[in-house]
Parts: sequence; structure tokens; C-alpha cells
Amino acid sequence: MSTEISITRDEVEAKGGYERVVTFLRDQLLSGQLKTGDCLLPERELALRLKVSRPVLREALRALAMIGAVEIRHGVGTIVKRPDVSTLGEFFTFVLAQQADVIDDIMEARVAIEHHAIRLACRRATQSDFDRIADALGLIVETIHEAEAGGVADFKFHEAIVRAAHSPTLASIYGSLSSLMMRSHLDRREKIIQVEGIDAFLIDHHRLIFSAVVARDAPKADELLTRHFEIGADFRRRATMLVSGASKAADRSAAKAAEPSPIASIGRQDS
Repeated sequence: MSTEISITRDEVEAKGGYERVVTFLRDQLLSGQLKTGDCLLPERELALRLKVSRPVLREALRALAMIGAVEIRHGVGTIVKRPDVSTLGEFFTFVLAQQADVIDDIMEARVAIEHHAIRLACRRATQSDFDRIADALGLIVETIHEAEAGGVADFKFHEAIVRAAHSPTLASIYGSLSSLMMRSHLDRREKIIQVEGIDAFLIDHHRLIFSAVVARDAPKADELLTRHFEIGADFRRRATMLVSGASKAADRSAAKAAEPSPIASIGRQDS
């Protein structure tokens, strides 16, 4: 019994200690007292300051190192790092992948991010941003009949617009969700590629959006993006209906094939 109580207390101490270490690092970064490349206090001093045991501090720092917030260099100390967005992306992917209807949920987040991003892009985009969006548009045209490559090209186009917003926070959020957004693009493209009229829509509408951004017409670009998402949703509904109709037709054909023919029935009766 005493052992169980001891383990529980250790776990509580570890959790509380980890939170103190994380809070300390976060507050120091926000206040500007710590910057990327700075070295934290030596282990003993930091443990005393945060009122945690040294083993708990080590575990907390290892956890922070796993997400790229710090780097532990033997013989040097613990160095503050800027976490890689891809690391955050893996974290978000594991968290969100376990919830139902994650693709639909990601789509809602994407709509919110891109609407703000496209308005900022109309104001802030540089020539290199325009070139990047144009390259992605060219890929959309080249891969219009390919589900996977076309989905990747579509993602790159919208990602280029978010990058053109020159908002580090928006870009980080979008980047951290990129693997799920890519899956969303591929999933939708695979569904709608057979729908009549989808080729013209994908090419023409992306061109219109690009032209509005180049013209720095934020209201028009935002309106076009709204229509883009609405029309895309309509194509997905039509694709679902086509699949459903084909499935029902196949079921009817299978049922009809399973029915005994009149001639076979007569033969059995005569025998």
C-alpha cells in the first residue's frame, strides 16, 4: 500500500515539476529574457529556482527537447531552440487523427485560415510570391487528370497564398496542419476527378483567384475564395451521388444475375 502511495506522489511531483519547467521557459521567452540560442541556467541552479528535483528537471528538459524547444548539449548545457513546424505538425496529426470526421474539421480550419491569408496576401505579396503561386497554378494545369499529383498541386497553390500573407503565425498554424490538409486535398481530388466539368472549374477558378491576388483586389479575392469552397463542396456532393448511384446499379445487376432464368426453372420442373 505504501509503495502505491509513493508512486502516486512521484507522479504528481513529476507532473507539477514538468509544468513549472514549461511555464518558466514559456514566460521567459514571452518576456524576452530568453531568446533562441540562449543557454539555460545550470541544472542545479535551475532545479533550485523552480523548486523541482533534478531528475524531474531532466525529464522535463528531455520532453522539451523531443518537441524541439531546447537542445541538450553535453558539456555545454541546455540551449533554447526554435521548434520546427514539422514537429508540431506530427503532434497535431496524432491528436486530430483520433477524432471522427477529422477531414471535415480540418476543412473548416483551412477555410478560416485561407480567408484571412488571402486578404493579407493582396497587400503583402511580393513578386517571388506571385511566381510561386503561378508555378503552383501551372502544376494544377499539368496534373489536371491525375488524382494524386493534382491534389498535391492544389495544396501547393493554396499553401503559396498563405505564405504570401507573410504572417508567421498563420504560416505556422497552416504548416502544422499541412499533413492533414494534404490528405484532405488528396481525398477530395480522388472523389471529384470523375465529375463532369471539374477540369474547367479547377483551372479557371484558380486562375481567377490568382489574378485577383496579383491585382491586390482583396474583396474580390475573398469573394472568389468563398465561391471556390462552395463550388468545390457542390462537386463533392455530386461525386458522392455518382458513387451511390453506381453502387445501387451494381447491386441491382448482381441481384438480377442471381435470379434463376425462366428456361432453367422450366427444365427443373420437367425433370
